Amino acid sequence: MHTHMIVLASIMGPELGLFFWTALIFLIFFFLLRRFAWKPILSALNAREASIEASLSEAKAAKEEMAKLKADNEALLKEARVERDKIIQDANAMADRIVKEARDAAAEAGAKERDKAKQQIEAEKLSALAEIKDTAASLAVEVAEKILRAQFEDPKAQEAFARKVIADLNQN
Repeated sequence: MHTHMIVLASIMGPELGLFFWTALIFLIFFFLLRRFAWKPILSALNAREASIEASLSEAKAAKEEMAKLKADNEALLKEARVERDKIIQDANAMADRIVKEARDAAAEAGAKERDKAKQQIEAEKLSALAEIKDTAASLAVEVAEKILRAQFEDPKAQEAFARKVIADLNQN
């Protein structure tokens, strides 16, 4: 049992040679890592960090640009809506004006047609009245002629009538 303890104590206790070689290997390994591995690893990490920061700033710039584009799009949409409303309003006003002009033109044409019809009726009426007067005058002359023939068949009556007409003419 005692030998086991010595072996155990030698394993458990620090041995100066082993400590020296372990420290020396560690320092050499540390120097090699620092010289050949850490600089590339640190430069890769720094490059990665710079890349991430650039990506973040690009993303932020893109986000700001998107917000600006969205605001511009909203402004354009608002402007387009205003323009659309104005166009619709102008179209409605034009349609109302065209309808009013058409109504006015139709009313004017109707008034002209009525006036033309009234003038034509008046002309026809005057023509008919003139024709009736002519017909009445012709009939009156024919009737008077027949009456006068019947009345003046006697030559003495004709002579008396002629004297009376001449006397009436002299007085006027």
